[in-house]
Amino acid sequence: MPNNPTEKPTLAYELKLARLGATSIAGVDEAGRGSLAGPVAAAAVILPDDPLPWFEQVNDSKLLTSRTREKLYKKIIEDARVGLAMVPSTTIDQIGIVQATERAMLDAISVIALNLDGLLVDAMELPKAAIKHKLSIIRGDQLSISIASASIVAKVARDSLMRDLDGQFPGYGWVRNKGYGTDGHLKALSKLGPSPLHRHSFLSNLDWS
Repeated sequence: MPNNPTEKPTLAYELKLARLGATSIAGVDEAGRGSLAGPVAAAAVILPDDPLPWFEQVNDSKLLTSRTREKLYKKIIEDARVGLAMVPSTTIDQIGIVQATERAMLDAISVIALNLDGLLVDAMELPKAAIKHKLSIIRGDQLSISIASASIVAKVARDSLMRDLDGQFPGYGWVRNKGYGTDGHLKALSKLGPSPLHRHSFLSNLDWS
């Protein structure tokens, strides 16, 4: 169930891990897991020690306007430690979306792994992450500022890539739909067939022909 619209992510879970002894805590989230084309992206974000004014604006990336996401993305990149990784559609077809999402998250974490001893993850356990203090949080992007920040970074980076890829593979409307299965995207698939960047394991479950 979604949180109350008036609620915003807080630092409560970050403080919980800090009380357990964690001194460097990253929030982790993904973007593009349900898309029909393109990579799945993941970001890991370690916030600065002292809260900054932009913390008050952070929320689940899906609840923000694109303009707000872009502004916050720049703030996060500037002020926080950020790891970003993407796993391509070919790998998603080979190992499945769950394992591909986990790989993207682990790769993002590895970018900022030095001295990392706390992890807050949106809805995934990440058993392969050898971090001392770790929490998987359902709806974490609506509850934790670190996870919400990671959701913003992952979404903005992936959306930007999909806009670029639209120029290479025109006709699918990726500028608008970012690879998700909108009516327009499905109609384009019926007309053009899949591109090399489509997730064929996803398309096999759809009636788009």
